[in-house]
Amino acid sequence: MPVSAPDSLPSPRGAHLEMVGAVLAGDGLERVAEIAASHTGAPVVVIVPRLAAPVEAWAPYERYVAKRLAGGKPDRPLQVCAEVPIVSGGQELGAVLMLASGGLDAGEYLHVAAVAALTEVAVAEARDETEQSLRGSFLEELLTRDDLDGTDILRRAARLGCELSHGAVGLCADPGERAPGRVLAAISSECPGALAQTVGGRVYALLPGTVDEARQVADRVGGQALVGLSSHYRDPADIRRGLEEAELVLGVTAAGGGPPGDEVGGGTYRLLFRVLASHPEEVKSFYEDTIAPLVRYDDQYSTDLVGTLASYLGQDCNMNATAQAIHAHRHTVSYRLERVKELSGLDPFTSEDRERLSLGLKAYRIIEPRLPR
Repeated sequence: MPVSAPDSLPSPRGAHLEMVGAVLAGDGLERVAEIAASHTGAPVVVIVPRLAAPVEAWAPYERYVAKRLAGGKPDRPLQVCAEVPIVSGGQELGAVLMLASGGLDAGEYLHVAAVAALTEVAVAEARDETEQSLRGSFLEELLTRDDLDGTDILRRAARLGCELSHGAVGLCADPGERAPGRVLAAISSECPGALAQTVGGRVYALLPGTVDEARQVADRVGGQALVGLSSHYRDPADIRRGLEEAELVLGVTAAGGGPPGDEVGGGTYRLLFRVLASHPEEVKSFYEDTIAPLVRYDDQYSTDLVGTLASYLGQDCNMNATAQAIHAHRHTVSYRLERVKELSGLDPFTSEDRERLSLGLKAYRIIEPRLPR
C-alpha cells in the first residue's frame, strides 16, 4: 500500500539532516528508508549489499541489487517504480528503491536517501576498521606475550565475536604477493566466528571448533595462500601455542622438502609440533642427539646419509628396496648405514634405535627451516 504523503513536507535538506541524525543515532538504513517513505508518499528500501539487509522483507531486493552490482542483468522486481544508485568515488555500492508511485518530488528524496546511506557505509567501515585494529592488537599480544591469563583471553576474544570457551585451532597463512584481504575474507566466509588478522605480512587466525572444521577453512584458504594449521588447544591459556604451532607447520610447508601434507597434519609430527611450540629446546636437543651428526657430515662431505636412512626406514628396512629407491648398490646402502651407526651411536639395524632415528628424522624435518645456513 502506498504511504500517503503529508500535506506539508520539509525541504530535502531538512530530510537529509533527519536521515543523517538517524544514522548517527544507530537506527541504520531501515530508519533512512522510513524517513524517505514519509516524504515520497511510497514505500522505500535502501540496499547496500555489503552491509546486509536490515529487514528480512528486503531480501529479494538485496539479491536483485547484488546481482546487478556483480555485473549481472537481473529482472527488476515488479514493485520497483524508481531506482537511485548509491555511489561513492565512482563505485556503485547499492541502490534506493521506491516500491510504488510517489509524489512529484519523490526523486529528490530518493537522492537524499542515497547520500544519507553513504553516511551509514562510512560509520560501518569505521566500526570495522576499529574492530580490525582491536583484533590485530589482540593477536599480536597473543603472539608476543606468554603472561596473558586464560580468563582474560576468553573475555577479550568474546568481545571481538570469537567464542573460545571450547578451545580453538590456530591458523597461519602466507599470501605471498597476493592481498591478505582475500585470505581474511575466505576465513570469515567459512568460519564467521573466527578471529583473524594480518600480523607482519602473514594472516593469523583462531578457529573455534574441531580440527576437521579447521581443515575445511584451510582448504578454502589454500587457493589464496600457503597455510599451516595447529592441533586443537582446549585451554584458552594455551591458545598462543596454537598460533605458534600453525606458524611452525607453515614454515615446514613453505620450506619444501618436508614430509607430505597429510603427515604434517597428524600422528608423531603433530605431537612434535606441539612440543616444539611449548618446549623448543626439547625437540632441538633430541635432534642433536640423533640426526644432527649425520646432517653435519652430509654438509661437510656432500654425502647422503640422511637421505639413505630416510629411504631405508621408508622401505620397511629392506636393503634391496632401499638400494633400488636411491639408485645405489646394496653394499653402498650397507656402508652408509654403518656410518649412521658410527656417527649417531644408534644402530639402524635394531628396532629400538630405529625408533629413535625415525623420530629424529621427523624432528629434523620440522626444525630444518630454522637451522642456520
